[in-house]
Amino acid sequence: MGSRPQFIDDLARGAQDAAPATPLDDTALLDAYSRTVIGALERVQQAVVFISVERQIADQRGARRNVGGTGSGFIFTPDGYLLTNNHVVHGATHIVVTLADGARFDADLVGDDPASDLAVLRIGSPEPLPHVGLGTSGSLRVGQIAIAVGNPLGLAQTVTTGVVSALGRTLRSTSGRMIYDVIQTDAALNPGNSGGPLINSAGEVIGVNTAIISGAQAISFATAIDTAKWVIMQIFAHGRVRRAYIGVAGTTTPISRRVQRFFELASASGVHVMEIVKGSPAATGGLRVGDRIVAVDGIAVDSVDGLQRTLDASRIDRAVKIAVLRGTQKLDIDVTPVEQTG
Repeated sequence: MGSRPQFIDDLARGAQDAAPATPLDDTALLDAYSRTVIGALERVQQAVVFISVERQIADQRGARRNVGGTGSGFIFTPDGYLLTNNHVVHGATHIVVTLADGARFDADLVGDDPASDLAVLRIGSPEPLPHVGLGTSGSLRVGQIAIAVGNPLGLAQTVTTGVVSALGRTLRSTSGRMIYDVIQTDAALNPGNSGGPLINSAGEVIGVNTAIISGAQAISFATAIDTAKWVIMQIFAHGRVRRAYIGVAGTTTPISRRVQRFFELASASGVHVMEIVKGSPAATGGLRVGDRIVAVDGIAVDSVDGLQRTLDASRIDRAVKIAVLRGTQKLDIDVTPVEQTG
């Protein structure tokens, strides 16, 4: 055999020269993004739970049998209240919550809200439980870090990362209802992620992971945490959510500074009306597709979520003045909301 080629010797010498004298600490090599994600995750991971449910369904012959389902959730108070999606627990005859440390608890349904696809559960524990901090979704910006935590396909404590892709989306839930002010993100979600938290770089919950579009990639949705906080308060106060319904679908839209100054508006955004339900209070009152809602009874409306919060139970069956921008005019339109049902 001939002598070894020179480039082999050169490579060997280069590898020896490049080898460090002592092993490096991997933590020193972490980039800022990795440190941010790890730090945020450490603040919430112990509060993210695995939810398993049993339901009874009837087969074609009318015989009833038990079927199972799974999802995610997160504890938001030390005494065991937790949030998840309504569709995870709807119709369940038995709900079991498994904590990150493996402890298992039977859970009670405190209240649910199909309109926002949210549900509040409670588990009993003799000790205070790890819990998340609830952030705010009103100040979110497209492009900021979004981290999803959950149990996709039964794989507990799975973490995916991305960015906030869009804000103020409207999404039709599995029940057919419209969910407003939804956050779109490219953090990957899969079946089983439903009900888990979407968090920001500070480890605060900014949304409740809700849905994906089947067949699409990097398009996921979360119910905004500001909506969730309002729903939680309603459930704590009434055991359910009462809403005034006017029958519009819309999206949050910016309003130019010139228009804002001219009409002396309190906010630089409003709700662009995209659809009006036939025969609804909005249709009867004279709202039109293309109107931009900017106030209800003098209260500024800067988003779809803001409109939903303004249309609370106090306005059911009572005429309200809805201020809209239509063309070059600002109009006050009288609409009498009814209670949202179903």
